[in-house]
Amino acid sequence: MSKTDVELEKYYRSLEDMFRTEGWKNLLEDLKGSALQLNSVEACKDDKDLYFRKGQLVVMANLLNLQEQIQTAKEDYEEANKE
Repeated sequence: MSKTDVELEKYYRSLEDMFRTEGWKNLLEDLKGSALQLNSVEACKDDKDLYFRKGQLVVMANLLNLQEQIQTAKEDYEEANKE
């Protein structure tokens, strides 16, 4: 199911609005600090804890990179629909 051009534009705009908020900036700072603490194998109790931490780090990385991912997706969409 694909979004219409209007829906997609609203989607990108709403995310861009969110990226400009203090709350988003605060969340990213908290995630960066948490990622530094979690990114240590020495602190793992066992293999289950290691894989759990790995999952947490993947989610954090996705959020930390979300702004760039959205910008790239928007540029790709605009480039594809230029013609």
